[in-house]
Amino acid sequence: MSKTVTPYKNSNLGKKEQVAQMFDAISGNYDGLNRVISFGTDIKWRKKVLAMVKSTNPDTILDIATGTGDLALLMSETNATKIVGLDISAGMLDVGRKKIDQKNLSNKIEMILGDSEKMPFDDNTFDAITVAFGVRNFETLEKGLLEILRVLKPNGVFVILETSVPEKFPYKQGYKFYSKNILPQIGKLFSKDNSAYAYLSESASVFPYGEALNNILRKIGFIDVVALPQTFGVATIYSASKK
Repeated sequence: MSKTVTPYKNSNLGKKEQVAQMFDAISGNYDGLNRVISFGTDIKWRKKVLAMVKSTNPDTILDIATGTGDLALLMSETNATKIVGLDISAGMLDVGRKKIDQKNLSNKIEMILGDSEKMPFDDNTFDAITVAFGVRNFETLEKGLLEILRVLKPNGVFVILETSVPEKFPYKQGYKFYSKNILPQIGKLFSKDNSAYAYLSESASVFPYGEALNNILRKIGFIDVVALPQTFGVATIYSASKK
């Protein structure tokens, strides 16, 4: 199990509350930051997630840690009749709802304030569930994954997009330098909340990835677990299913 990393070192709040507070603080700048720190490649990664989900022809989709709704909006390109975006940050959801309204998709995409570790859905509700850059923010990873397994339909697809650490030279060394020295500086340009961007960097560096996360998914009860490294391994797409 990876060590627990929180946004604010001196806070008395739990990780869950700190994460909500952090994303509320940076919600207005989050989309721009994503484009900058990934050099725009996060768009390409999300489109790969879309293709994987679309191929299963889901009718209902849940996007957990939806943030400002980028992935939920992409999922509107599927034939799904209902898409739900769930997030713990009201500030991020407010930004997302404006984007959804601008694209006239509010009849198809619903944004809900909620906890990924205690979701307000019945068992076996969704054909597809996605999480982009969110599982490392779960307070208890296994608890969140168990909840996802609960609300996913049998034979449904679960797709994670998450940061990972390159393992080959020179990408491994370059990634460590970038995440430790450059990423926090970029964050300062976007927000006064310096702790937020230090957290995003540190949490990515200690989060289990590749086969380590695959094994956790299998332990929880997921089947057909596959990890697909992206862009030299700086991110990984994971897919899994349910018996």
